[in-house]
Parts: sequence; C-alpha cells; structure tokens
Amino acid sequence: MELSEVRKKIDTIDSQLLSLFEQRMDCARQVAEIKGKKGLPVFNPEREEEILERRSAEAGELGDEARVLFSTLMELSRSLQHQMLQAENPLASLLDSAETVLPSTGRIACQGVAEAYSHKAAQRCFPGCEPEFFAKWEDVFRALEAGRADFGVLPVENSSAGAVSEVYDLILKYRYYIVGAVELAVNHCLAAKPGTAKEQIRRVISHPQALAQCENFLKDNGYHPVSCSNTAVAAQHVAAEPGDDCAALCSETAAERAGLVVLQHAVQDCTANCTRFVVVSRRLILPENGDKISLCFSLPHVTGSLYRVLARFAAMGLNLTKIESRPIAGKAFEYLFYLDFTGSVHSESTRRLLGSLSKELPGFSFLGNYRELI
Repeated sequence: MELSEVRKKIDTIDSQLLSLFEQRMDCARQVAEIKGKKGLPVFNPEREEEILERRSAEAGELGDEARVLFSTLMELSRSLQHQMLQAENPLASLLDSAETVLPSTGRIACQGVAEAYSHKAAQRCFPGCEPEFFAKWEDVFRALEAGRADFGVLPVENSSAGAVSEVYDLILKYRYYIVGAVELAVNHCLAAKPGTAKEQIRRVISHPQALAQCENFLKDNGYHPVSCSNTAVAAQHVAAEPGDDCAALCSETAAERAGLVVLQHAVQDCTANCTRFVVVSRRLILPENGDKISLCFSLPHVTGSLYRVLARFAAMGLNLTKIESRPIAGKAFEYLFYLDFTGSVHSESTRRLLGSLSKELPGFSFLGNYRELI
C-alpha cells in the first residue's frame, strides 16, 4: 500500500473520530445539566479510574496509549462541565472585585539592607521608593500581614542558581497575591577593604544564591565561601572585619556604600546572570496588561493527575513558564505545586479554565495575574 493511500485512510478515520468526539461532548453537556440540578460534583475520581482501567485492559498491547487517550477525553469533558457551571464559582467573584491599577507608590518591604539587589528591584517597580528593610524573608510577609507594608519585593529565581526555595515556601504558606514582577541583571563584584590585595583573600562572604552564582570563580581562586543573609549585608560584614583576608560578593553600589573597594568586576560564572523578583500584596490587583498568571495547588492521589492538569493548558495553547513542587509540611510525600503561565484573566477561555481548576484541585489558590518588567 502506498503512503498516500494510508494517509487517506487516516483522514477518513479522523473524520469519524471527530464526529464521535462531538457526540461525546454533547453527552458531557447533558451530564453537566443533570449534575447541576442535583448538586453533584463534576469530578468523580473513582468512576474515572474505573473507566481508565477498563479501557486500558480492552486495548490490549495499546493499553497505555488508550489510557492517555481516554484520560484526555475525560479532562476535556470535565472542563466543559465546569464551564457550564461557572455561575457557582467563587473565583469569578474574586476576579471581578479586584483592583486594576498597581500604584506607583506605597509602603514597600524588602529583606536585607540598602543597596541590596532587592532594594534595586523595589526601585524598578516603585521608582523613588524608600523601602523598609527586614532581616528575614518571612519578616516581609509578616509586615504585610500586620498592615505595616503595602507591598513586599522578594527574589524567587536566578537564571543560573535556580529557585529561591524558601521564598516559594513562604508564598505557598501565606497565599498572598503576586501583583508585579521584575527581572534584574545581577553583576557581582569582589570587594574588600581599602589596601587589601586580591592575593590576601581567603574567605568570601555573601548570600548563598550569590555564592552559587559565582561557584566556579570561588573554586578557581581557592576562596572559602561563607554564607550570610544578604549581599549588601556581606559588604557590611567585610567592612567591620578586623583582618584583611576576607572579601564580599555584592553589587558595586553596595561595596561603595560600605566603604569597600572593588578588586574584580563581574565575577559571576554566567555573563547573562539575572534574578527574578516578585511584588507581593495582601490585596488582589489585576492590571489590564497583565500577561503572566501564577497558581498553586495540590493534586489528587490518582495516577497521571499532573499530566492531565498540564494537558488542559496544552489544549488551550497556554505556555507554562515555571512549575515548582514543594513538600507539604507534616504530610509525607505530598506536594504543593507552584505554576506560572502566560495568559490573562481578561480572556474568557482562561477564566473558565481557572474556574474549572479551582473547583477540582485540592489546595487551589489563584496567586495573581501581573506584568513582568524586563
């Protein structure tokens, strides 16, 4: 048989499948109407798993492929049912009540000290602001909780050192809203007290993320890394040290503020080093130009549940830009997922998807739809 003949046969089968798919979705609409009248939940995991097991067994050697096919069909069917029952979804009310303009001023909270990278990120988001600084990341969330600050600016990810896990844990713990983000170029310098020669350096102090971003530089020079709470704090530590065998990894402005001199510029291992910061708020703000959405959720203990959720995004052509899993405290081998994707809640289809997921996924929280400054 020629390739063209096989392709023609496939086209015929695809047409038949499409017709059957439309019929199946019509049935899903009828199911939604019945469930709506009787107050029944859309998601019935026991029935779905029973169907998947049966279809997988019936398909024989194609059992795994059949499971994927029918799992996707049920995801789409469930999504349609949720869309038909949107009126009962509290997420829609939350989105409708949100503010639409991110203020250019406010009481800003950051971790660290002046001239740290968090300070620079805060000034990018809120030009001219004078943040209040706190010793720990959780102190920023506590300031928001106490009404002491309107917005917190926190690092969440570095292009070379990866996620700032502690901040993600705090986002998942407090469930405050992300209302803005900024990507900041990070250029670390090696700074020491005036009169110190590079050959004298034995210890280098900085935040663990900065040390990770300069790992090769430190190894190549035989420097011993020492962790501290912040890059700008590291500069202050070095300035207060009695000896002359230590240096800091920090920004040039932090070095200058601490009275240090720069021994070497741009010592990070990756020349395109950058860190992503988010702006966190207790109140929801949804700018009209928001193009990134953040969510968190856990998953039912069903085989393939993460795949099926992600398939919903793929079916809508939505681009996932971040997925981070974090263990749930006190629950062995159970995880919360943090997810970023490009999109806008001003899109009706995206809003319907979020409404569906909010009803279906345990621990679901909508964390924000915001604009990211580059």
